[in-house]
Amino acid sequence: MPRPISIEYLDEIQDGFNQHDVDAILSTFTTDCIWLMARGPHAPEGQKCIGKKEIGDVLRARYHEIPDMRWEEMRHWICDDTKALSEWVVRGTPQNGHPFEYLGCDLWEFKNGLVSKKDTYWKFVG
Repeated sequence: MPRPISIEYLDEIQDGFNQHDVDAILSTFTTDCIWLMARGPHAPEGQKCIGKKEIGDVLRARYHEIPDMRWEEMRHWICDDTKALSEWVVRGTPQNGHPFEYLGCDLWEFKNGLVSKKDTYWKFVG
């Protein structure tokens, strides 16, 4: 039986991101998942990651580069049994970089209780 989409479930997924627990994060994603990142080289979607391996590799590299990356001030909305929205403030300091703080959101799509698509947006001030 697929897990229902709930605020608690979204909090659990987000806890994995804040704990930098890539295996826990990926356990909530479908095998053929897609993550459209907030930034990247390709128009219009930025960087598009497909599948657990690619997403895991990107997350591990990100957590290595930004060891204190965290999402705070989390708010979630459930749209229906396959879609949800999360709003947050992401903070961190890249190695050899300057601290950042961005307001952002994730548009979530689910299939059989697992994340099939994560589409990330954030405000970039500059």
